Amino acid sequence: MNFDFSDDQKLLQKTARDYLAEHAPLSVCRAVLESDASYSEMLWKGVAELGWLGTAIPEQYGGSGFGRLELAVMAEEVGRALAPIPFSSSVYLATEAILRFGSEAQKQELLPKLASGERLGAFAHAERPGEHGPEGVGTKLTKGKLSGTKVPVADGDSAHFALVTARSGKEVGLALVDLTGDGVSRTRVRSIDPSRSLASIQFNGAPAQWLGTAKSWDEIQHVLDRAAVLMAFEQLGGAQRAFDITREFCLGRYAFGRPVASFQAIKHRLADLYVEIELARSNAYYGAWALSNESPELGRAAAGARAAASDAFELASKEMIQMHGGVGYTWEYDCHLFYRRAKWLAVALGSTHQWREQLIQRLEA
Repeated sequence: MNFDFSDDQKLLQKTARDYLAEHAPLSVCRAVLESDASYSEMLWKGVAELGWLGTAIPEQYGGSGFGRLELAVMAEEVGRALAPIPFSSSVYLATEAILRFGSEAQKQELLPKLASGERLGAFAHAERPGEHGPEGVGTKLTKGKLSGTKVPVADGDSAHFALVTARSGKEVGLALVDLTGDGVSRTRVRSIDPSRSLASIQFNGAPAQWLGTAKSWDEIQHVLDRAAVLMAFEQLGGAQRAFDITREFCLGRYAFGRPVASFQAIKHRLADLYVEIELARSNAYYGAWALSNESPELGRAAAGARAAASDAFELASKEMIQMHGGVGYTWEYDCHLFYRRAKWLAVALGSTHQWREQLIQRLEA
């Protein structure tokens, strides 16, 4: 398969990179990490004004009317900058789910507010560690009232509404819940990456409604598959940035009168890391093609992209620390910011092991 982004999409990517380089240096991520804030409100307002949040939302709902390929290049730049904003929760998950399965009334009400950044959405699924399939859903929707607990919920402490996996009789679907309403209790949970917040949300008879037609596990999995491709691009961006910084550091640091990058032990590790990142890029591009074409191959493409990108980002962040030597372990250097984000993203939609298992099952099927 031959696939690449168009010149216009690459120009959009460069524009996004330039904006984030100016308005979201790593010091912004560090500032959020060291504060009690859940995300950078100033950066969120900026990307909203630029129309990033509505990239894939049709113009009739207040969006920019672009496609998923444009959203993919945005995701890569958000990952490259380690941007401390709820982009994945609100854009990859909440917006995509409403676009795909929401009723017309739900779209008219929520999509313009998501596109403008006025409202933040979250996706609440996990109830216990390691449970990401339908068997792990214990939250119940009975006569329009939701009861149960979800933890951890990415950006759940700051979101205005959530899409919650729930049971109603034999059905497992997505319930739409106002997190600022009655019957909702939220507690912030400690995260390995405090610049991307987590929360525990308890529902005690909270008013809720089904999200349009999303009343089966297949539809929930479709939402997760679409988000997995976009998150793979975010991981790819982070991995590439970690590699670039590490390579420059090795070229500029001397030992025994030579750049450490000239030593065989370093060269081979950098080469191995480069190959790992390019493998992740190939899988991410395959996922982008499947997503943009609504291909039946999306399931296995998403699983492959997710597994490869998780491996690449985790390896890049570990090697970044190792190759920076002693300073790589210090708080003052930025290496730990990449390691934190890599670990956070690796489990955001289920573990890498779970996505590998899904890939095997889908290939066998």
